[in-house]
Amino acid sequence: MNKNHLHRTNSHLRITCFFEIGIGISANGILLLFHIFKFTSGHRPKPTDLLIGFLALIHLLMLLITAVRATDIFISRRGWDDITCKFLMYLYRIFRGLSLCTTSLLSILQAIILSPRNSCLAKFKHKSPYHMPCAFLFLSVFYMFISSHLLISIIATPNFTLNNIMYVTQSCSILPMSYLMQSTFSTLLALREAFLISLMVLSTCYMMTLLCRHKRQSQHLHSTSLSPRASPEERATRTILMLMGFFVLMSLLDSIISCSRTMFLNDPTYYYIQFFVVNMYATISPFVFMSTEKHIVNLLRSMCPERVINV
Repeated sequence: MNKNHLHRTNSHLRITCFFEIGIGISANGILLLFHIFKFTSGHRPKPTDLLIGFLALIHLLMLLITAVRATDIFISRRGWDDITCKFLMYLYRIFRGLSLCTTSLLSILQAIILSPRNSCLAKFKHKSPYHMPCAFLFLSVFYMFISSHLLISIIATPNFTLNNIMYVTQSCSILPMSYLMQSTFSTLLALREAFLISLMVLSTCYMMTLLCRHKRQSQHLHSTSLSPRASPEERATRTILMLMGFFVLMSLLDSIISCSRTMFLNDPTYYYIQFFVVNMYATISPFVFMSTEKHIVNLLRSMCPERVINV
């Protein structure tokens, strides 16, 4: 992509991207502060609270780095050096990988928690909260390894024009790699994403099956008809479907746009669309989690002063 084309962007698109980043930082900040408050106030946390809080922290840091990147994409400023480019782009890629790892582990942990006593997953109920940090650490180290090529390929954009580099921001570019190195890292990355997304899909389908079965059993035992108000099982199923479906949709859109960028290198539109799409999950996911936390609503209500009405 040409550097001049990269900077030429519509003001509405620029405002939209910064608005998305601002909303995501605010929402993840509120979700993170809520979980910190739960841990420090003595409330007994749920097994999933640690992963949800950690996911909010990852998304918060990722969006902060995205805000820094956006200023170098949409706003003309002084260029960065090699170390700054390598550090920011590598950290951003790491946080994106950690987001996928945490989401996958959260889905697996929820499936273990919902599993009945006679299932093969029941024996992991008491062990899983302690083993999740170890699994997360292993996946983090593995992803840091397969993303290490960015420390070599990311450079500060040179003053002279080169046709074989791709601009990431105005200050940073990616050097072309050898076919063997590119194939190796691409294969490792594809295997990792396919493995984690497959685990997410399987665990989500397993949870949906359990929740639907539990709902049918409850209606049969209590001989109740369908209520206009959704049951807790239905709300849980809806939340899981929303989060999982949105994540898979954003992943597919990101892959499609990435392929389109390789076909149309001179069109910056695909770059801006991808920039917007890759941050959608980090922006929307905290609202999904907060919608299931009544304590957040109660906390926000308690912070608002009550009106005294004189009769």
